[in-house]
Order: sequence, then C-alpha cells, then structure tokens
Amino acid sequence: MSNIPETGRTPRVQIRLIIIQVLVFSLLLTLGGRLWYLQIRNGDEYTAEAAGNGVQQVVQPAVRGSILDARGVPLADNETRLVVSASRTELMKMKDDGKGVLARLAGVLGLKPKEVADKVRLCDSETPQPCWNGSPYQPIPVTDEATTKQALQIRERAEDFPGITAEPTAVRRYTAPGKARTSQVLGYLSPVTDEEIEKAKDGPSPYLRSDMVGRSGLERTYDKELRGKAGVTRYEVDNLGRVMGEAENDPTVPGSNVVTSLDARVQAVAEYELHQAMKTVRKETDKITGRPYEADSGAVVVMESKTGRVISMASQPDYDPNAWVGGISGKEYARLTGKNSNYPLLNRAIQGQAPAGSVFKVVSASAAVRGGHPFDGRYNCSSSYSMGGRSFANFESKGHGPITLGDALKFSCNTVFYRLGHEEWQRDGGIKPKKGAHDWFYRTARDFGFGGETGIDLPNEVKGRIPDRRWKQDFWKANKDAWCKQGKKGGTYVEQIAYESCLEGNQLKAFDSINFAIGQGDVLITPVQLATAYAAISNGGTLFKPTVGKAVISPDGKRIEEIEPRADGKLPVDAETISDLDKGLRSVVEPGGTAAWRFGGWPQDKIPMRAKTGTAQVYGKQTTSWFATYTDDYTIVMTISQGGTGSGASGPAVRNIYDALYGVSDDGDINPKKALLPKPQKDLPKISRDGSIEAPEIRPYVPEKPKDPAADQQIAIGRSGD
Repeated sequence: MSNIPETGRTPRVQIRLIIIQVLVFSLLLTLGGRLWYLQIRNGDEYTAEAAGNGVQQVVQPAVRGSILDARGVPLADNETRLVVSASRTELMKMKDDGKGVLARLAGVLGLKPKEVADKVRLCDSETPQPCWNGSPYQPIPVTDEATTKQALQIRERAEDFPGITAEPTAVRRYTAPGKARTSQVLGYLSPVTDEEIEKAKDGPSPYLRSDMVGRSGLERTYDKELRGKAGVTRYEVDNLGRVMGEAENDPTVPGSNVVTSLDARVQAVAEYELHQAMKTVRKETDKITGRPYEADSGAVVVMESKTGRVISMASQPDYDPNAWVGGISGKEYARLTGKNSNYPLLNRAIQGQAPAGSVFKVVSASAAVRGGHPFDGRYNCSSSYSMGGRSFANFESKGHGPITLGDALKFSCNTVFYRLGHEEWQRDGGIKPKKGAHDWFYRTARDFGFGGETGIDLPNEVKGRIPDRRWKQDFWKANKDAWCKQGKKGGTYVEQIAYESCLEGNQLKAFDSINFAIGQGDVLITPVQLATAYAAISNGGTLFKPTVGKAVISPDGKRIEEIEPRADGKLPVDAETISDLDKGLRSVVEPGGTAAWRFGGWPQDKIPMRAKTGTAQVYGKQTTSWFATYTDDYTIVMTISQGGTGSGASGPAVRNIYDALYGVSDDGDINPKKALLPKPQKDLPKISRDGSIEAPEIRPYVPEKPKDPAADQQIAIGRSGD
C-alpha cells in the first residue's frame, strides 16, 4: 500500500482532462473551419462540380414488329445490317466541327465528303434533303450498308474516327413478296422529332430520341403497337464521365406483329394488272383528243364483300419504301416529291378523287326509288335529253326506248337518269327550294357513304365531294371574289363560267342536278368509297368501315387482339331495292350489257358476277376509267385517270384478278389448284414462342397467257356503253 496521500493525484488528473479538452476543442475548430471552407468560401465551386455528376442513359432500341399478310407472309420486317452512325454532339466539339473526321469516313465508305456531310446536317425550312430531321443528340445514321471490312476499319482506327460508330443494328426491310411492293399501304419510317417527343412526354407511350416512327400507311396507324419499348440502362457518372455505378435498367420489349387482311399473292396480281392496264391503254389513241391516252395514275381495291376487309390495295405510280430506310437521298426524295414526280407517295385508293361517271348510277337508281319512282317502271332511254335549249346526249347518242331502271344500269343509259334528276330538282323547287326539300339524289349519295370518310385504318383519307345545296353555298362564298375578278360576259369558256358563278354560283341549278345524276359535274369520289358502296349492295345493305389490320399479336404469339369488322350503317333502301340493283348489275355482264364483252366465258352459273362500267369526263383532261364489280365473296374496283372507258381500260385487268382469285380459265373452267383465294382467309397465322413465323413462299405473278391488246381493241369496236 502506498504512503502517498490521495490528494496528491488530483492535480495530475485535472491537467490530463484539460489537455484532452483542448485537443477535442482544436479538432472541432478544425472541422468547423473545413466545413466553412467547403460550404461557404468555395461552396459555389463544389456545387457546380457536384452538378456535373449525374445519370447517363444508354438506349437499346426495340426491334420493331413485323407487318404480315393474312397467311403470315412478311410485308415489312427487320434485318441485321452494319450501320455506321455519327454523333453530331461529338463532332461539334472539334475545332473543324468534325469535317476532317467526316472526310476520312467518306473515304472508307466510298462516298463523297459532301454526301456524308449532307446526311449529318440538320433539317430546317431552307435545307433540302438529304438532312437529319430527328434529334441532334441522337446518333445519325450515315449508311446501313457498310461492309464488314469497312466496319472493322472504323473500329480498329477509333482514334481517327471519334464520334463514329459501326454496329450491327436491326433495320426495317420491306420485302415485296412476289414483287408486290404494297408501298402506299405499308408506308415508311423516319426519325422522331423534338416536337413529337415533347408532345408525347406525358402520354402512355412517350418517345425516346432514338425512336423511328411511322409516317404513313400501316406504319403510322399501328405505330404504337409495332414500335415496342426501347430498353434503357441508366449509369451514375461523375463530371468527368466516369461510370460510378449502374442506377436502373429497363428491359427491351419487342414490338408486336400486325397481321393484315392483305394477301400477298393477290396483291402481286393486282399491282401487275393495274400497271399492265395503264401501259396497254397508253398505246391506244383517244378519239376525242387524237392523242394517246396518258393513263397517268390509277388504283385498284379488292375487298371482302361481307366484312369490308381489304384483300389488296394498289396505287400507281408507286415507289420502293426501302428508299426511306437509313435516310433518303436528295435525288430519291426529289423523285418522290418533285413537281414532275406525279406524287407516288399518294395512295390513290383513298386519296385519289375524280368524278364517278356511270358507276354512280346505282346511287341515282336508289334515289329515284326513294323519290317514288318504281324500279320496274318504264323510263324513256332516248338518244338525248333537252332542257332549256341545251341537249344532253346519251353515250354514243344511242337510244333504247322505254326501259326499267335495271335496264338503265345494263345499257348505262344517261338520258333516263338525266330526266329523273331534273324531275326531282323541279319537285324540290328548283333554284328556289321548298322548305324541307327532299333532295333525294344528294341525300342518297351521302347515305351511300360518299362525301365522307369511310373510316379505313389508313391515315389521310380524303372525303370526296357531294355538291349539294349547302356545299354550293359554302363554295360560292369561298370563291366569289376570285370569280368576279376573273369573269367576263361573252369571254372565253372559263371566263364565262367564272362570270356566271360570280352572279349565281350559290344556286343549285337544273344543269347541276342533271349532271349529278350520272356522276358528273362537281361530284368527286374515291375508289375505296366506291368499293365500300358496292360491297354493301353485295352483302345485302351493310356499309362496313374498310379495314386492313386484322389482328395484333405479341412477339411470342401468346396475346392476340383481333380487329373485328366494323359496320358503319345501312344503305338507305329496302331489301327489295337492293335485290333489284343486284339483278340490274348482273345483267351488265350478260349479253347486251356494257361489260359483257369483258366477261365472255365467265362461269356465271357457278360464280355470279355483277358489274358497272363508268367513263367520267374531266374538263381539260381525257376521260377517267371506272370499273366496279362484285361476287358473293369479293368486290373489286379499278380506276385509271385519263385512261378512256371503264370496260375498255380497266375491264381486262379486273377480269384477270378474278381469274386468279377463283382459278378461272379463258374458257370458263374452274381449276381449284390454280385458285389463289376462292374464299376469304379466316385463320390467323401462327407465331411461335421464339417469334418465328411459318410463312408460305410467294412467287412473282406471271400471267399464263398474256392477252393481245390489239385483239382487245378490235373486240371493242362497235361496243356500246361506257
């Protein structure tokens, strides 16, 4: 035991505690000073550096779904290509704005430096194609046709090509099975724009800057279903761009497949026959103008009569939609959109408008019945009809005496309908209409679906025109000033018309109604409207909204969303009148009818055929050919602008399409083995879990026995009707 007193330890302990307190206080003071230095004195600097840390996104584009025909044949799918892209953001950081890099890239790709530079410049109102109309922050494709050797050169010499990538990428492909392009129906893709990204930001399916979107056709209508969902991997990076960790990962979801009601085989036949008909008629001379027919454009629609589903839709001139893949060249863009292009991007089946001519007479016959005129009554088919000192001639000035409305369809008698249209106009009060005027002819036309959209699942459909009293008034208000300025009493034909229109262009005159009754004057229709109306006669009176899409199927084939046929109303006549119209149209292809010479040998007892010919006159142009037909299964409508008569120009092509559908030979025999589609396709194609599709092979359509145009021309001599 120690002898040192307890009180001797106290000063030492106190000294130690004081030292510890001083050390702790010094540490706190140092820490506080450091915090002041970081947060107060240099706070702005470190805040700016921290702001440089963030999240970067790496986008893996989704594989776009395929567009298939009714049997699973791909009309549009994807293929892997080596795509060389340029980052405009990286190029702009260089002293020369990347010109040197692009010049070296052009050398590797075998292109001119200007060609490469043009592809990566941004589009604006003053910049011609080619240019980039997508996001400036997205890699811009320079070519999707790079060879393996070119890609290796770029990747092995990365220091010479900063901002340039060469990667295998899924690229859209339009397959043209059997040489059927189906171009206007399929449409094309182009990069998403900043405006579209902003607009879709809060929507159910926002766009990413890497997205390609549908611009027309089915690619546009079903863009959301086809596009899928891009995968996004988010990385945490510091202000130097160094990856600090992975933040989040959204997996890629491939796009769904769209099955259409189109049949690639029938599409190939329709495209070939339309093109061939136009080539053939250009070799013939228009007796009115003394010049060969121009046949500058045309369209054909093949539709299921009982559902409104489109089996084939072709438009001429057409184009190769692959021209848009990877960016379109300036030369190709000018060819598709220039003044001399004749605008092949237009789908003339839904956007081409022309007077109807005699195919419109089913509307006029129905209007007459609604107005109280019996279908089986007797109406004088004189060689001409006179009104107010003017004479309106029958086709080829031929008369048939008193006939029924059914015979008026058979012989395509204009004067019967002139007279009926004039009488109804008078009953409604003429230029001073009665209160509650029936206007049966104009009302019936609208009830048949003319003057409005059919509702087909393709974008930019036009409405056509039914020039009734309301339209006359609106059109006069819009054009009165121009007419009054141009018009001159006793001047040229155009000046005289403008003069009269200035004074009384808002009045529905007798002349207007007489012309309207045979589908002439200011009336305009589209092929798809006409096909929808004739299909309704075929099926007993139901007007369907035409559809091209048949089903949307998930990539693994598990989820199927069928697109059912959609009824859109009824024809405005009873079943008896529809039956009468059907009989009248059947007589058109029988002896004496205007289309009989085009259906010689047709097995009418086994596959009843109905038809109506039409030849529409357009001021300043040659006549437009119309041919509307149907069986119990299909409705086919064809038109050729500046192509002559309905049966003369369009008749052979339509007959050949039917022959291919049903397997009918020239002598009327039916060969089921050669029939492409004797009954509409009902079953959907099967898609395996791995996404593979069993699709039959399609061969190009080759007519068994090409017909002699000269022989057809000889047969046509002496034929009456249009």
